[in-house]
Amino acid sequence: MASDSNPGWLADGRAIRLVRADPGSPVDTSRWPATVPAVEQLLCEGLELPAGLTVLVGENGSGKSTLVEMLAEACGLNPQGGSAMGQLFRVRDSEPGLGAHLVVEHGPSRPRWSYFLRADTMHSLYTYLEDNPGQRPERFHELSHGEGFLEVLRTRVSQGFYLMDEPDAPLSFTACLGLVALLHDLAQAGSQAVIATHSPIVAAIPSASILELGDWGLRPARWEDLHLVGAWRRFMTEPASYFRYLLTE
Repeated sequence: MASDSNPGWLADGRAIRLVRADPGSPVDTSRWPATVPAVEQLLCEGLELPAGLTVLVGENGSGKSTLVEMLAEACGLNPQGGSAMGQLFRVRDSEPGLGAHLVVEHGPSRPRWSYFLRADTMHSLYTYLEDNPGQRPERFHELSHGEGFLEVLRTRVSQGFYLMDEPDAPLSFTACLGLVALLHDLAQAGSQAVIATHSPIVAAIPSASILELGDWGLRPARWEDLHLVGAWRRFMTEPASYFRYLLTE
């Protein structure tokens, strides 16, 4: 166990070092979400989070969102999106509910600010934020969906710990590049973030650690070896070869 006398631990700038199963609170691995290979691997082996950015990629159903929601629950964030202080924000419950079964190993200091940006609940979150404003009025519903996302990032992201589930979902190509720049700057300033994405642009953030999820669970990967990247390259080279099998006259 780490202690104050361990200089390596004291020098560790990570907000979250490791998330693992609580041996005193077992999980039924025969039921969802433990039947998802990536979730089962986390429960069996734990998940160490490096400093900076961790990017999760994989097909629909591979467990990206479930994993991020579990991390939010375990870290005390609202699993439906927002900050730890926004626990009153609720939509229909659909989260895995495993946060109480996980142990979070922190670094020597807690993050000053944490936030969970979750794409599929953002429209409802806009309403919650407008109805419960901070120091100034909020006008998210007067913005486009993509502009609202960027406004949340602009006003609620500073140095800290962040979870993001498909933040690229409403963003254009140019806006995705802006998101990459923001995330890179956060990491350079000492922030830590876990981002689930389908975007090869977001996955290409320099120095990010990439985990590819699938039937195997989760594994480290290089950007150029990702199935996501290869599929987009083939499609952009010859889209007609894909449509030939999908479309009929």
